[in-house]
Amino acid sequence: MKKLLALSVLAAFSSSVFADVNYSLSVSQPEHHLGDVNVEFPETAQAHLDVKLPAWRTGRYEILNLANGVRYFAAKDEDGKALKWEKIDASTWRIHLDEPTEVSVDYQVYANELGKRARHIDDSHAFIDASGFFMFSESFRQEPVTVNLDVPKEWRSVSGMDNAASKHSFKAADYDILVDSPIETGINELHKFTVDGREYELVIWGDGNYDVEKVLTDLKKLVTTGNVIWDDYPYERYVFMVHATSGAGGATEHINSTIIQRPRDRFGSREDHLAFISTAAHEFIHTWNVKAYRPKGLTPYDYTHMNYSKLLWIAEGSTSYFEDHLMVRSGIETTDEFFKVLSKTINRHLQTPGREVQSATATSFDKWIGQGGDHARNYSTNIYSEGSLISMALDINLLSQSNGQQSYRDVHRALYNTHKLPKGFTAENVKSILNDLTGRDYSDWWASNVDAPANIDFDLLLNKVGLVFERPSDAKYKASIDATAKNSGGLLTLSYVRRGGAAWQAGLTSEDKVIAFNKKHVGKDLTASLETFKAGDEVTVDFIRRDALQQTTLTLSEDFDKPKKVVANKAATEQQMALFKAWMGVEHPNLTK
Repeated sequence: MKKLLALSVLAAFSSSVFADVNYSLSVSQPEHHLGDVNVEFPETAQAHLDVKLPAWRTGRYEILNLANGVRYFAAKDEDGKALKWEKIDASTWRIHLDEPTEVSVDYQVYANELGKRARHIDDSHAFIDASGFFMFSESFRQEPVTVNLDVPKEWRSVSGMDNAASKHSFKAADYDILVDSPIETGINELHKFTVDGREYELVIWGDGNYDVEKVLTDLKKLVTTGNVIWDDYPYERYVFMVHATSGAGGATEHINSTIIQRPRDRFGSREDHLAFISTAAHEFIHTWNVKAYRPKGLTPYDYTHMNYSKLLWIAEGSTSYFEDHLMVRSGIETTDEFFKVLSKTINRHLQTPGREVQSATATSFDKWIGQGGDHARNYSTNIYSEGSLISMALDINLLSQSNGQQSYRDVHRALYNTHKLPKGFTAENVKSILNDLTGRDYSDWWASNVDAPANIDFDLLLNKVGLVFERPSDAKYKASIDATAKNSGGLLTLSYVRRGGAAWQAGLTSEDKVIAFNKKHVGKDLTASLETFKAGDEVTVDFIRRDALQQTTLTLSEDFDKPKKVVANKAATEQQMALFKAWMGVEHPNLTK
């Protein structure tokens, strides 16, 4: 009984203020994507020590089941004696302790998931996101950590963390910093530069058709734009990590770094270069929006469960919205190029029937269980595009109501100044900021545009800043079945059928294989196969479903061969052009041509 009491008392003081958690990773068999991990935990007097591997990683709101790559788990005490352990759930190993001791944990990790941006090892590099490699214990989550890498001598290791004892070792204040500070180690090229007293690094793994000097030129422009929105920078050093590769794409934000993946041949053209820099802008903005302030429900992170929030549309969508603002203001992107991007976003929104079903609040909360494909587009929205357009609607509303004196940037400046981590902000906090900023109650606006599916009048909205959303004058009418198809094995397989459209009403669905229109075999292209028809024609459709030939009849709808575009209103008033400048930070196109 006395021993149990002593253990209970000691458990309350189980870790020293100066006790570090030490991680080691040996890239032992890179060609087989294997690494050996050792974790040294400080002395603890608990009856058991639970160690966990995150089930997801920051920046990707999806359970990834990262523990599935762990094998050969073993635990020892400070004398090297084996400790009993058991796995108690998908991501947790419980180590049983009979007396106070330091604990050493060893295990092997299989790292061949490059596209998830959590872990990857091969014979040329390792990408190390701690969530995919390094276990933690809640008992020591706030303790300082060190990471030591045993990698081939010709490899170079780069991270947003500071180096520790060697060029392949790093240190962080605690596990939360570690898990948000990935390491890129391997054969790579490294470029360093300084802007406004802050240090930057660009590390690139993989050969691609990128122009390093052009990339560096535009990154230097980009990183000067933080004060467009915020009063200061939350870092002194920032690392851009780039994977020029194949089979992986996307990007993830971290505390003072980002990892961007693109196909190796998708850097060279002007369009591809802008897409790459735009992604860098998105992750750069996240340094404030998400990494410095974020919604309640996401702070502190729970690494083994879903972290719910109804405000992911702000965390991600508003970040997407601000991308082009920084690109245009810094001179990286022209207004015409911005209009092209905005046109795509609006058209995609209008062609997504799910916008009539799911609100920004709902899509935020359901992000963890969101699905892609036909049903998602017909009945759902996404936090990125929907959040971006709602952000634009709110921004232009604020600008127009204040003659250009107040904007959505002021809202994010206030969130940064008043709700820095570890605080989290709520919808009520945002509405309170809007009220303080404008003296108006935004509850009704919020109910109509955020808590309910938004119905944005783009013509009215864009007119306020001297723009129009119009069909090109040379656009031509065409017949449509309101579906898309891909050619597979010589057959046109429907990949998407728009809810309520012609094909939908005729009973067609995705994965149906279209054989013929009016008994004539369709070609390899759906659009070409419909060229001889006009809107309103009734056609019979032969198709294959479940390996059986079937037939239906549909009435072709009317569409255009060219989408609508955002362009400058040539008749824009001085007030509209002034509001455009307050919105985008540059002159209205009418004043520059």
